[in-house]
Parts: sequence; structure tokens; C-alpha cells
Amino acid sequence: MRRLVVPADYDRVYDIYMHESVVPFLGFDPMPRMAFGKVFDPLFESGCFYVYEVDGEVTGFYKAQRHVGRTAHVAYLGTLAVAPEAQGRGIAMGMMQDALARLWRAGITRIELTVEADNHRAIAFYEHLGFVHEGTQRAAYKRASDTGYVDELMYGLLRSD
Repeated sequence: MRRLVVPADYDRVYDIYMHESVVPFLGFDPMPRMAFGKVFDPLFESGCFYVYEVDGEVTGFYKAQRHVGRTAHVAYLGTLAVAPEAQGRGIAMGMMQDALARLWRAGITRIELTVEADNHRAIAFYEHLGFVHEGTQRAAYKRASDTGYVDELMYGLLRSD
């Protein structure tokens, strides 16, 4: 079940986001729990950050934000993660199918996302869902633990009627 994030989700979102297998592929380097407010607060305040629950437990999250103006038919999906202990159970697929269905019903006809070029599992997952690689931002991403930069890949999915 998808729902908007609430302040009480802070610790669970932190635990998933900062897990060693998740944090390399999200936008911030590891940080202490108390410092995570600089990440969590803007997500909460955006009004478009969702947690995904299975049996009452938060097992994943994502942000789905509709563009405005001439690009109001477009939504951006980001900050997508599934709890490591829940991976391999189809949760990411269920979460994405639900997100896509909701966006299509809302009138979105194009969905965009970005993914780090070294996140091979996510790339295969997005391509399986029909997302198409549309471009590369070279040397766009730098983790504190890496010596070099990582390319960020831009993907898009068009609604097919």
C-alpha cells in the first residue's frame, strides 16, 4: 500500500536510505541519523514523497513529482528504494506498477527518471518496465567514497495507449 510519508516514518526511511547497499545510489552520502533531517524534511514538505507498506511495515519509498507549465504532462520519479531485507520479493515491481498506474490515471503521458551508470540492477529493472535510455550526463555524480565520478543516465517512459 502506498501512502504519503509522515514525520513518524523518519527512522524507517533513514534506515533504508542509509543502508550500505542503498545509499550509494541515492543523492547523499552516509550521515548520522540526526543530520538526516536535511534529506527527509524537503522530501516530506514536497507532498509527493511516498512510502510503500507491506503488512503494515514500510518496505520502500519513492518521490513522484509532476512538472508544471508546458511540461505538466511529465512526472519525475526519484529517490526510489526498497529495504534490503525485502528485496527479491517483488516489492519494487509492485511499488512501480502502482506508481505508474497512478501517474497514468492522473493524466501523465511521460515519466522520467535518472539512475547512476553503475547501478546495473536498477537499470535492468527500469528497462524491463519499458523505460528507454535517452541520454547521459557525464561525470555527474560523485560519492565521497569514490575517487572518480559516475555518469548519470536519463530514462523516459511514454504512455502507450
